[in-house]
Amino acid sequence: MKIGIIQQHNVADCKTNVSRLAESVKTLAGKGAELIVLQELHNTLYFCKTEDVSQFDLAETIPGPSTELFGKLARENNVVIVTSLFEKRAVGLYHNTAVVMERDGSIAGTYRKMHIPDDPEYYEKFYFTPGDMGFHPIETSVGKLGVMVCWDQWYPEAARLMALAGAEILIYPTAIGYADADDAAEQQRQREAWVTVQRGHAVANGLNVVAVNRVGREDSINFWGTSFVAGPQGEIIYRASETEEECVIVETDISHSENVRRWWPFLRDRRIDAYDEILKRFRN
Repeated sequence: MKIGIIQQHNVADCKTNVSRLAESVKTLAGKGAELIVLQELHNTLYFCKTEDVSQFDLAETIPGPSTELFGKLARENNVVIVTSLFEKRAVGLYHNTAVVMERDGSIAGTYRKMHIPDDPEYYEKFYFTPGDMGFHPIETSVGKLGVMVCWDQWYPEAARLMALAGAEILIYPTAIGYADADDAAEQQRQREAWVTVQRGHAVANGLNVVAVNRVGREDSINFWGTSFVAGPQGEIIYRASETEEECVIVETDISHSENVRRWWPFLRDRRIDAYDEILKRFRN
């Protein structure tokens, strides 16, 4: 599969961000991309750095303006696009939602971010209600996509449930970066931990992983880029710049997962009779 990734530095003007994304989609499609993955909340600046009720004005319905726009792009360029939107579900009810647009412009499926962080400069619990759709792959013309969003990528349970539901690839639109207070060594540890845990999901589940992050400074956050694609043995197929925008195609062999799972039959050897206590918050 030819996977297009768009690692972009966003600005305050939404129209500029969307216009640049549209041009990148066209460029990647022209080079043969079959699937294009965008970063988390790609239409705007990352607005969760503060708790500001006026930011709810950025939200939109699904279907809505963005699904219409990216659906048209998908149809005109014959590609599947993974988008990431601020969803207004109802008055006072909002989600961080990934929407997959099929080649014909229709909505193939949606996923609402399940794990919502609340850290300094990542005050997402103020804005987003936790997802209520579970972990279910989205069926598309390019395969079953296990789409999750950013903070979900730290949880092996989420990746496993997507794999058990038949996902053929794990995909994470992302917005993560450094705080100014972090020194260079701490920044390195954080970024490599982020890459490592997702490579672990690839290995544990025998699946390719695609993570697409934003890049560049937005107020007090330096988004660290480093978008990457890992193979089912955790091998890095492609790793993007930490500081520069990128619009590239990465070729992967999705069928290789079948052989890896035969060599390493982790799903076969799971002790499903012994995992009940995983459902507890903490085991005393």
